[in-house]
Amino acid sequence: MNGAVEFSLDTPELSFQASGDARVRRTVLPSGVRVLSEQVLGARSATIGFWVAVGSRDEQPARPARGSAPAHPATFGSTHFLEHLLFKGTKTRTALDIAVAFDSVGGEHNAMTAKEYTCYYAKVRDRDLPMAVEVLTDMLASSVLDPIEFETERGVILEELSMSQDDPADVANESLFHAVLGDHPLGRPIGGTPDHIEAVTRDAVMEHYRANYRANDLVVSVAGAVDHDELVAIVVASLEAAGWDLSTPAQPVARRSLAAAPITQGSPLTIVNRPLEQVNMLIGMPGIVAADERRVTMSVLNSILGGGMSSRLFQEVREKRGLAYSVYSYAASYSDAGVFGLYAGCSPAKSGQVAELLLGELHRLAEHGVSEEEMRRASGQLSGASALALEDSDTRMSRLGRSEITTGEFVDLDEALRRLALVGADDVRELAADLASGPLSLVAVGAVDAEVFAPLLPSSTGTAATASAPGTLAPPGAQGDAVAAASADLTPPGSRR
Repeated sequence: MNGAVEFSLDTPELSFQASGDARVRRTVLPSGVRVLSEQVLGARSATIGFWVAVGSRDEQPARPARGSAPAHPATFGSTHFLEHLLFKGTKTRTALDIAVAFDSVGGEHNAMTAKEYTCYYAKVRDRDLPMAVEVLTDMLASSVLDPIEFETERGVILEELSMSQDDPADVANESLFHAVLGDHPLGRPIGGTPDHIEAVTRDAVMEHYRANYRANDLVVSVAGAVDHDELVAIVVASLEAAGWDLSTPAQPVARRSLAAAPITQGSPLTIVNRPLEQVNMLIGMPGIVAADERRVTMSVLNSILGGGMSSRLFQEVREKRGLAYSVYSYAASYSDAGVFGLYAGCSPAKSGQVAELLLGELHRLAEHGVSEEEMRRASGQLSGASALALEDSDTRMSRLGRSEITTGEFVDLDEALRRLALVGADDVRELAADLASGPLSLVAVGAVDAEVFAPLLPSSTGTAATASAPGTLAPPGAQGDAVAAASADLTPPGSRR
């Protein structure tokens, strides 16, 4: 494969050879359903994902009736709620039946809700792939959303949110997204708040389901031991058996706009006071969007600054000074906005010093650039991690699904490495300068006073207390770019499952 391959919504059939002799095929059915596969030679298992391009950012406030348009209930929290409910039974299977189907063959099945999509997935032996397709199809296409199960699951979700509330890193991460992105929909918590979950009605979730789980919304991606023609036949038969009408022609839903949206900062300083031994601290700023040409440069920058044990943050904060156990940077990119963050957990007495070091390393990189040795090391880390990640069918399946939903561009390992080789030290320094010049937001969860961070922030900044919100902290090295797409697992920055 030479260069990236475009996944045009107008192309019904596509087939090409990707790096490592993998065969990628894509079929767009007349109903708008998209089926993608990556056949990996020698594989004995397969990972399958059913994707819909609807996430927490797509939830809506209540809308009153206007003219002939009916009123609509608020759907905040519906995406995460619905992800839970689709495991609770269909017209032909109970929740236990669904669990037994996978447990009895040693398979894995789960789901994730993200800010811009939802994915239901499973991993099974090759012989069990037809069963996995049939069960996941049944879950997605013919869920009954039983009223009794609805109320039971409300309690489960509230417990999940409470668990996240007890994790200061989760609280810090969700608070950072709101602090950086403000009222942009991406700034909202993925799982909803306890108030959202308490308030959302079955009618609202049902409306969300009917509006977004349709044939032309659906993307099915499979990687591993898979025959594409057999896969398409099973998907079609399973969807029809579940009651979906595939006879009506429809164009796949349009992808989101990839133009950067205007961002208004939510808060420069957020303190969540908790009686903790450590302060969980994040310094964040607007990042880059998923389609930005600098996304590979962002991977290199992140690797050098805080992507590993040899990174600047790890060496300066932990190794040289012993001020933190966990310290790193991460980048999260979405269709029209992004966040770049610097994280450390440290004692309250050291939090001001650590915050200064985090920000100081970013500014040092922006002002003085990076060395050739750092560039070489980052290239080796990213290329090696990407290659190793592709040993897992989970990564390949996720790469297919996200390529289809987000950018409409498939980048295999060879093309990703070619792009990586084009990144220069000046590119990294310029991107660091752009990040460092953006509006700064600092979030701290723990027993700390706002005055500790005053030297780093504008003099007019005041304390902004926040209610803690659930979320998932991005792991070290998590990114949203061409190279990292090959090493991303099924839980991207900011997702719940």
